[in-house]
This record gives sequence, structure tokens and C-alpha cells, in this order.
Amino acid sequence: MSRNFVLLLALAALFAAPSAYAEEMSFRLATMGSAHCADHCARVIVAEGEIVEDSADAFVSFLRNQGRETELRGIVLLDSPGGRVVASMQLGQALRRLGMAVIVARVEQEGGALVSGRCYSACVYALMGGRRRVIPHQSRVGVHRMFNYVDGVDPTSGETLRERRYDDGGMRRALLRYSASMGVSRDLIALAERTSPDRVHLLSAAEIARWRLGSPKL
Repeated sequence: MSRNFVLLLALAALFAAPSAYAEEMSFRLATMGSAHCADHCARVIVAEGEIVEDSADAFVSFLRNQGRETELRGIVLLDSPGGRVVASMQLGQALRRLGMAVIVARVEQEGGALVSGRCYSACVYALMGGRRRVIPHQSRVGVHRMFNYVDGVDPTSGETLRERRYDDGGMRRALLRYSASMGVSRDLIALAERTSPDRVHLLSAAEIARWRLGSPKL
């Protein structure tokens, strides 16, 4: 087991890119364009929810369970508020190994049309793994500094205290290596780490293009 991998496992227990409460990421199949393509509609994978420690394994298991789905395309529709940083990188690596294209979007239950999606916080690191990365103009992608909450006890009052713990540099170095391996500019990591964790910096179309994160079309 490599020293870098051991370090990532240790950091995984500490650092998450926090998000508003959301259900854990789940995966399902959806049909695109069902109102127009009759029996030949493209089937895509929908990944939605918060990225947790076992999301990458759950994704691989989901694909394995689909067997020989003849109409299944190598496209993942991603919609997530964020989650664990290391888990997001692991999901991104799985997406890259499997050659998946990723679109930040959702699919309507009726009609199969694509609608706007979001990819905030650590979700961006999963998005980086896409063989092709598509961010439609109406969808939103945002980043901020990663941190985790640590609970303690006030020795004088006995009250439970919650404080933020920030990366000491190890996770940032891992993210820099990861983004470079995925063909995304390291400047995106620098932007995230200088953005207050109390807000989300929404990436402009110019930033998305400049840092090679994606394009508006497949």
C-alpha cells in the first residue's frame, strides 16, 4: 500500500467539504428524450445526493448490477451539494476508469428532458473524473475551502463545542496532484482554498473554460 494512499485514508476521516443536509448519493437509470424516441431512447445514469465514503463502490456495484443493458450510454447526470473530499476523488477516479462522460444536470421525470443541475463543494472533484465534462449554461458549479467540524467539551461549562478544522496542507497537495492528473488546472484548487467556507464561489463560464473543467456541450 503506497504512502500517499495511506495518507489519503487518514485525511478522509477528517476532511469533508460541508454541504447542507442531503441524502446520500444514489444511482438510478433514466431515459432521455422519451417523448420523441419511442423504443430507442438513450438510457443514462443519474447520480444525485451527497457523496459519502462508499459512493464510488456503490457506483461500481450499480453498474455491475445493470448487466448488459443494451441502451445504456456512458453518460452520468450529476447533481450533488458536495460531500467528502477523498470520497469525491475516488468517485472521480472510478468515472475516469470507466470512461464516463459527466453532465451537471438532472432529467425530468416526465418527458426525459435535461434540466439544470448543481455541483457544489467536493462534488467538483468527482466531476473532474469525467472523460468528457459538460456544464450546461443553466447549471451551477461552485467551490469553497474545505473543512470539517470537530466536537469537543468546554472544560469550564461542560457544554459541547463545535469548531472547524482546516487542512494543514496534505489534502491540498493531494488535490493538486489529482486535478493535474484529470487535466484540470491547479488554479481551481487555489481558488477553492481561498474562498470562505461560509459561501460558495459560483464558477463563471470563463473560469470553467480557462481552468479546463468542462464545456457547455457534449
